[in-house]
Amino acid sequence: MDRLSELELLVKIAESGHIGRAAEALDLSRPAASRMLAALEKRLGTRLVERNTRRVFITDAGQTFVERARHILHELQDAELSLTRKTLDPSGTLRVGSSLSFAMHQIAPRLRKFRTLYPRLDVLLETQNRYGSGPDDHLDIAIRTREFEPDSSLTIRRLATTNRVLCASPAYVAQRGTPKTPDDLLTHDFLVYTHANRAHELWLSQHGYHETVKLRAVLESNEGQVLRAAALDGLGILVQPSYIVYNDLVSGRLLPLLTDWQLPQLHINMAYRTREHLPAKTRAFIEFMVAEFAANNYERRWTSNMGLKTIDPGR
Repeated sequence: MDRLSELELLVKIAESGHIGRAAEALDLSRPAASRMLAALEKRLGTRLVERNTRRVFITDAGQTFVERARHILHELQDAELSLTRKTLDPSGTLRVGSSLSFAMHQIAPRLRKFRTLYPRLDVLLETQNRYGSGPDDHLDIAIRTREFEPDSSLTIRRLATTNRVLCASPAYVAQRGTPKTPDDLLTHDFLVYTHANRAHELWLSQHGYHETVKLRAVLESNEGQVLRAAALDGLGILVQPSYIVYNDLVSGRLLPLLTDWQLPQLHINMAYRTREHLPAKTRAFIEFMVAEFAANNYERRWTSNMGLKTIDPGR
């Protein structure tokens, strides 16, 4: 028998002076309420309620127990209310991990809005460009851009899919020409991201046909923003996810190359350790980011060439 239900019943009986009314308030049948009361009295070994033809009376022992029961129920109600408030208004520190590029482009510009919604929640943002199989133990959530997640035990919330883009500055194209086929890439200079899968080669596909191209790197770095800066300065061809270079492509600061060939797409995932009850602060951040990505239609932008300036392939 549920002991809290027994306490609730006894308190309702004391307040209403009637077993039937108490049973109705708790959505119980009268026989069920009578059995519950009898079980409570049997367990305590004392009479709590006396009955006559019109109403019931709480015994002296019952009065003492009712006061204690009220106190217990009020404490429980306060605890539940406190937890509800914490769920609706999470507080503390949220620990988020992501690459530097994602943090710069997608998290940092949104933190003011996020903290306006959750002013009692602080953010610790840790940038890391090499991912382990799962989030570090000290992180609440990790955002990773990769082709797949190797750890099936993680809980994954997909934010978006993004293309990877071959691009270069107008100055580089003007000096070195436009590659028209994958083989043309063999004579070009590349800016290589060392944490990419198969960093020194490209796996290109077109209508079911695949080609692999070895890259000649003039600059290698484990940081995409370094490579992007070098590309903008005309040093070589850059291979990066669309979300990093999208604004550069739209503005014409970088030009897309070989747009009729595709590179393997990347998935932007939010990963966290599976728990029965997700902490309110983590849930708040996940739902916030999902809503932001949906409102900005990022996946459509990052998986199409719409709005991008193209260059004349005969140039």
